[in-house]
Amino acid sequence: MEKVDCIVVGGGLAGLSAAYGLASAGLEVMVLERGDYAGAKNVTGGRLYVSPIRELYPELWAEAPFERAVAREWITMMGDGAHTTFEVAADRFAGETPQSYTVLRARLDQWLAEKAGEKGAMVVPKMKVDELLRREGRVIGIRAGDDEIGADVTVIAEGVLGLLASGAGLRAEPAERDHAVGFKEVIELPPATIEDRWHLNPGEGAAHLFMGAVTKGMLGGGFLYTNKESISLGLVVGMAALKQDPDQGKCFSLLDEFKEMPQIRPLVAGGTVAEYSAHAIAEGGIAQVPRLYGDGYVLAGDTAGLSLNALVTVRGMDFAIASGYHAAQAVLAAKKAGDCSAAGLAGYEQSLRQSFVLKDLETARHIPRIIENPRLFTHYPQAVSRLLESVFTIGPQPSRRLVKTLWRGVRKDFLNVATLKDAWQMRKL
Repeated sequence: MEKVDCIVVGGGLAGLSAAYGLASAGLEVMVLERGDYAGAKNVTGGRLYVSPIRELYPELWAEAPFERAVAREWITMMGDGAHTTFEVAADRFAGETPQSYTVLRARLDQWLAEKAGEKGAMVVPKMKVDELLRREGRVIGIRAGDDEIGADVTVIAEGVLGLLASGAGLRAEPAERDHAVGFKEVIELPPATIEDRWHLNPGEGAAHLFMGAVTKGMLGGGFLYTNKESISLGLVVGMAALKQDPDQGKCFSLLDEFKEMPQIRPLVAGGTVAEYSAHAIAEGGIAQVPRLYGDGYVLAGDTAGLSLNALVTVRGMDFAIASGYHAAQAVLAAKKAGDCSAAGLAGYEQSLRQSFVLKDLETARHIPRIIENPRLFTHYPQAVSRLLESVFTIGPQPSRRLVKTLWRGVRKDFLNVATLKDAWQMRKL
């Protein structure tokens, strides 16, 4: 059986990050990607927080093919017949060292695959791995069709559903409660139009989140990210919520209905749809993170459950790159010690626990269960929009004092037992 130092299953950001680090150190690395090219199956739509990973592979980020540095954050709470939008801008968001960029994954992943290839990694597209090979409980390589390839260590970064890892008993089967489905379109628009619509200076970007009526009260929300010459517009809806929806067979139509909302139509006017995609998303949080290493293998990226929906921020790509980096360091240490057993690879999980990845997931431990509260997507967007609508409404009758108007709305929608219960639960955020 042909053998290499390390096999990486999956040509996404986690797998390529690991391959780049391993190949840079001179190891023989093979990346097996089932798509036509690295990034073909990766449809995240698309924001990468660079601040946490800037010191990991610092030579890469100055030349990475990012789209726009995010300078403005927008949040829209959508009720029935009214909506409220908050805009937040800060100089440090997109200063000399921007904290985040919008990205198009096909472009970013292909670039990182080229960088790994320049270091000596062999990136093989159109190669579907069918099975992890095991001997006496140890992962010794992979089978792809009739081909078997051995490795001292296999980095399993196959993606969110983790079918290989689950099938081999290395992690639990994916559960609907811990996953969501994302639908996304890339819509082409001229750069000047994008900058006018989102109040941007040339080269700046915006991230816009939507919650409430956009998902018809189901767990989830909408997103819009501005790229150089396009926008990424989409929805994310919890799988369990979709399953309970009587119209679940028409879930794909949610995005079309989103685009037709009066609040959204002006944002996409004149645009041309260039791409449509859908994908599963892990949202179980740290409670769903499995053991990350074992005899002859490590788990990285979405396969390891390393993603976080924290309501106003959604992260996964920075976790993927960091997990790939730490996986590479652990494999290098294991190879140097001549011990690629679980004991030799244990440093991988230890380093992740000392990094922002597992620390941030631990901080957000309670969020996955908190956001299951349907009032977050029904009552509160409606209540906030109704309250502010009343403040700005001038009717035929004499106006009340502003304080009385506000107090009436607050008393009606926020001073009740249900809201107090929600506030008690939200203290864990």
